[in-house]
Amino acid sequence: MDIQNITVAGGGVLGSQIALQSAYKGFAVTLWLRSEGSIERTRPKLERLRGIYRQSLTALKTDPKAWCRGLTDSADVPADELDELIARVDAAFEGIVLTTDAAEAFGDADLVIEAIAEVMDEKDAFYTSIKDVLPERTILCTNSSTLLPSAMMDFTGRPEKFLALHFANNIWQNNTAEVMGTAKTGEESYRAVVDFARAIGMIPLELKKEQPGYLLNSMLVPFLNSAEALLANGVADVETIDAAWTLGTGAPLGPFRILDIVGLTTAYNIVAASPAAQDPDSVAARIAALLKARIDEGKTGINAGEGFYSYR
Repeated sequence: MDIQNITVAGGGVLGSQIALQSAYKGFAVTLWLRSEGSIERTRPKLERLRGIYRQSLTALKTDPKAWCRGLTDSADVPADELDELIARVDAAFEGIVLTTDAAEAFGDADLVIEAIAEVMDEKDAFYTSIKDVLPERTILCTNSSTLLPSAMMDFTGRPEKFLALHFANNIWQNNTAEVMGTAKTGEESYRAVVDFARAIGMIPLELKKEQPGYLLNSMLVPFLNSAEALLANGVADVETIDAAWTLGTGAPLGPFRILDIVGLTTAYNIVAASPAAQDPDSVAARIAALLKARIDEGKTGINAGEGFYSYR
């Protein structure tokens, strides 16, 4: 299938990254958002990402260590070609269409990538609402972090053209794309999504079967939950827990820095949906309450300027 027109549903941490990366790689991109307020909250995210892309490409002129795998094929790029890529970033940013109109967003889409909240009822409402607008050819992908595509496929009305495409954060640098189908996903749709992931500079990671959390989050979520439990149980503060990890392993970021990048709303939705969190005396419930308190204060992560740390 020839994929040209991409629609990303949701302008959160990853939705905005997927949109700009796809546009940077030459695809026509529409970003669908629920409201005008959502559009206004998404524009600064795209502007921030444009700055990161430009800065990374400019730095590569003098520092090979600035190489980001999703932006160029290698660190050895002539300065004039880097200038062309910087111009491409600006064109990509300007070319993204932001809209709340479903017909405009989905009416001519070859591929839709859903990146809305990790709440099953919201997934159901979204897929149900766009059924009658989509062309027959359209492939649907969910970027869900933990929910299985088989749990959502019946919402879509086209299970043979539905699968998961999950990205890591900072996709211009951590350029992986996990591709996971269901028992009903057609081989043609699966291969088309693998090819698309490669075309936008990602390294496709093909899963052989469904797995909650896919590959990355099957390892990452328990790690983050362990750190959150240490905080919720009063064992140590945020900075000390992060220091234990970064100093003890040499890792560049501790778990709470990572949570700020992931976004506290996503982390909250994951833990709040867990069976353990339904017990008000459980550690999971304390973690959910801890995250909810910060979210209610507007401290949702790096894009908000503050999460567990301040970025203002």
